[in-house]
Amino acid sequence: MLYRHSTEMFTQHNEHMRGGNGTVTVKHLLKPDEMLGKGRLFAELTIPPGASVGLHRHEGDVEAYYILEGSGRYRNNDDVYDVAAGDLTLVDDHNCHGLENTGDTPLRLIGLILFTGDRQ
Repeated sequence: MLYRHSTEMFTQHNEHMRGGNGTVTVKHLLKPDEMLGKGRLFAELTIPPGASVGLHRHEGDVEAYYILEGSGRYRNNDDVYDVAAGDLTLVDDHNCHGLENTGDTPLRLIGLILFTGDRQ
């Protein structure tokens, strides 16, 4: 069994995350070694207005974003989508994605990175 109080979770403040703008806060809900070898990230991300996670490629894993609050612009390779609370995105292995907060409130989401068969 695992119980971790919110204040015990490791939080990072990543400036220019993946080449993006501003500072993104990443609150790690599970540590990589707690993901049973199936993934490397399960976290809550907070992207302030005007900030972004830069466009980056996934190799050996996939990443899902579940939007909790706010709105933004999600890019998957050459496709661009407006996203808001309740939306889900998934970037496939060997593809690129990025996310920009285009709203006037923080964009909060859950990020989950799972390994593909090539990496397990």
